[in-house]
Amino acid sequence: MSRIEEFKKFIKRKKIFQPSPTIYESIAGFYEYGPFGIMIKNKLVNVMRSEFQKYQFWEVEFPLIMPPKVWEASGHLERFVDKITTCQKCNNIYRIDKLIEENYPDLKLLEMSDQGLKKFLEENEIICPKCKTRLTDVGDYNLMIEVGVAGRQAFLRPETATTTYLAFKDYYSLFRNQMPIKIYQFGKAYRNEITARQGLIRTREFEQFEGQIFILKEQEHPFEEFQHVKDIKLPFWSSDAQVHGKEPELYSLEETIDKKILQKEAFAYCFAVAYDLLARIELDLNKLRLRQHLPDERAHYAHDAWDLEVETEQFGWVEICGIHDRGDYDLGRHQKFSKTSLEVKNSKGEKEVPQILEIAFGVGRLMYCLIEQKFTIRDGKNLLLLPKEISPVQCAVFPLMNKDGLGDIAAKINRALVINGIASVLDLKGSIGKRYARMDEIGTPYCFTVDYQSKKDETVTIRDRDDTSQIRVPISDIPSIVRDKFLKSS
Repeated sequence: MSRIEEFKKFIKRKKIFQPSPTIYESIAGFYEYGPFGIMIKNKLVNVMRSEFQKYQFWEVEFPLIMPPKVWEASGHLERFVDKITTCQKCNNIYRIDKLIEENYPDLKLLEMSDQGLKKFLEENEIICPKCKTRLTDVGDYNLMIEVGVAGRQAFLRPETATTTYLAFKDYYSLFRNQMPIKIYQFGKAYRNEITARQGLIRTREFEQFEGQIFILKEQEHPFEEFQHVKDIKLPFWSSDAQVHGKEPELYSLEETIDKKILQKEAFAYCFAVAYDLLARIELDLNKLRLRQHLPDERAHYAHDAWDLEVETEQFGWVEICGIHDRGDYDLGRHQKFSKTSLEVKNSKGEKEVPQILEIAFGVGRLMYCLIEQKFTIRDGKNLLLLPKEISPVQCAVFPLMNKDGLGDIAAKINRALVINGIASVLDLKGSIGKRYARMDEIGTPYCFTVDYQSKKDETVTIRDRDDTSQIRVPISDIPSIVRDKFLKSS
């Protein structure tokens, strides 16, 4: 069995994530996280919070539901649509671009009118994958999910970013009219995907972690904080390199400015924030690239846009983060539609609508990529080599045998770990080898074994997951050893 097939079995067996509900027929694109899965996700989000706070971003939270005016202003009601074709026989709906892109990879569907798409479907005799009927219908499909609140029309948010923008005036006042202002939000978003697929990679309910920098034009270049990160090197794949068939090249952030790959130091700084997070969670940076959007795929308002992509074994290259220079589009639109001034004064006393720089992570996608990379097979046994601060269970305690008081000692050690805020489990059943294997499979970094020597000198054996080394430590020192010496944070 291949590694990826064993990995898929592991995800299912350990209930890391799975379609929901499990006892009824589920709706595609909705997933539940089991106990180990939610612990991994929550710890990953805690690390993300820690990293963004290190760069002095402030967290906010906004409702999931907003009135239509918000999405009219943001452009989602008008532009957040896919071109679809509906089978007239079986009523299945398909995204036209996904349906034909494999056979016609060079076709620029975004440049074709509805009539042009209809003509293409007819002339090329595109058929329904399910019932083989010829497809001729063309229409728009808005990805927004509509809900009703007290008889009023409303929509579930399709991203967290837009809601973050709405309180800019409050941020500006709260931080004493000082710019730039750094804000992030973590939370759920909803998109009525036509075809939800690829597990956590494309779902209808998902979580985003998005950072926004509100900044004046004069502050974008030069940008003082850029000096602290300018030497970071990353694989950049510019739109020009893509057009000319070149591979990504490794550049320092300073070189990207010198070579005009990036135009602004403040925007380059956003890449450092994203990189620092990936380095901390030990993602393989050799399977990473930064792909610039081609001119015909870039949003109409974007000054620049890049996708941070990770190469996966199961799904190929997967976007886990978007880094965007959004200009003044967002605040400008909300100023217009709300009839509320969102202008501020620059150093010359002139009024302007602030620019927005965005770092937008998909949490489920990042979690999937991390787990897939860290799953390995050692000596025929599964091993999840997650960073120790993200492992769902940090410690396990075993009595060599559950008799002669060894179980009682193990229970006391486990209790001491738990009350010190360390995720620990007490495992009493099976051979020591089997218990080690169970803990290795879910990524537990440290296992403590209580044996008969423990009764004599009050020490236990600690086994390291990564290299299987074992040392004896005093029982009284265990909580501090785990908390302060072995683990970065819990």
